[in-house]
Amino acid sequence: MFIDSHCHLDKLDYQNLYQNVEQVLANAKAVNVEKMLSVGVTLESFPAMMELIEKHEQVLASCGVHPLDVESPFDLETLRKYAQHKRVVAVGETGLDFHYKPETKALQLERFSTQIDIAKEVNKPLIIHTRNARKETLDLLKSGDAKSCGGVIHCFTEDLEFAKQAMELGFYISISGIVTFRAATELKEVVKALPLDRLLIETDSPYLAPVPHRGKENQPAYVVEVASYIAQLKGVSLQQVATQTSQNFHTLFLRR
Repeated sequence: MFIDSHCHLDKLDYQNLYQNVEQVLANAKAVNVEKMLSVGVTLESFPAMMELIEKHEQVLASCGVHPLDVESPFDLETLRKYAQHKRVVAVGETGLDFHYKPETKALQLERFSTQIDIAKEVNKPLIIHTRNARKETLDLLKSGDAKSCGGVIHCFTEDLEFAKQAMELGFYISISGIVTFRAATELKEVVKALPLDRLLIETDSPYLAPVPHRGKENQPAYVVEVASYIAQLKGVSLQQVATQTSQNFHTLFLRR
């Protein structure tokens, strides 16, 4: 069994590529992807995402405000309410992105800190996005005591030292289709060095489709390609990657 630990089912192209979300889930099931986590990026889009997945128990959810969406409508009580929803297993996608939106740095830091506090309050892990903000991300996770709730650094593209510090804080490292890209030489070496019992796999659908699907819209079924590539890098069987990453997912998100 495979689990896509990070996708955005509400952002897939249902106008041109899929009839409905049921088709996406059927594609995933056909290749033994049995569960997935649909990740929220704004509070205003959360209700529609939940309506989309409501009938499908194999799809879990998170709620949060993405660092590139910090200027979207925000209300602390709404976030707290959504974070306590029975289908929500994590807070996020949150974090820092100073590559695309350096001008919103102060607001990003404020939103990130707030979401760390909410995650601790509801005792659910964090889903972290970080880009061009290694020091600031780690500093805030440490000062905010994020170790008490744990979480995952999603779509990991940082260096090995960052990964080690994140794991010391109780965080898992999630690998996306980027690892299959020819230019991702440093990431490949990091994956080789990381323990399998701290890894998750993801698609980040509809973005970042792995080779051989690069250039197409991504979907949860393609997480198998990520797992297969990790197995090759680490010299283990695909079944080992499937079993361990699924166990890691359950440990992080479901055993609370």
